[in-house]
Amino acid sequence: MLRAWLKSQFGSAYDVDDIMQEAFMRVLEARVMREVRSPKAFLFVTARNLALMQARHMAVAKENSLAEFDCTGIMDESVDVHHSVARAEELEMLTKAIQSLPNRCRQILTLRKIYGMSQKETAAELGIAEHTVEIQSVLALKKLNAYFKKHTAPRRGFR
Repeated sequence: MLRAWLKSQFGSAYDVDDIMQEAFMRVLEARVMREVRSPKAFLFVTARNLALMQARHMAVAKENSLAEFDCTGIMDESVDVHHSVARAEELEMLTKAIQSLPNRCRQILTLRKIYGMSQKETAAELGIAEHTVEIQSVLALKKLNAYFKKHTAPRRGFR
């Protein structure tokens, strides 16, 4: 029943057998420590939390692999070379700017701007207060602005 529920909720991209085994182990460990009043509910909640943890780890791994991806060799034939090079340089600068942020600011910025999470969802995901998300978002944007001001030369107009 647990296997079918996990597959219906999380799909086949997850290693359901590993999640089940880990959930059973955690329920057994919890049972040693204290009485579990509703073992079936506790098992399902534990399995759900493990699957969500695995999803977070997969998202972080995917994010890290994209950050290390070298986009300079990809050419869009519909745009001229100058635009392609400029776009690649902008992407590289943005990546460096985001990587220069403190860890918490970077996490919040990524969840809010890349994954489109709300302030409330971001707070729940990271286990912090919504106010902290708001403050850290503002701080991240200020730091990015300062980074761009420091690392870009003023543009001269052409007449």
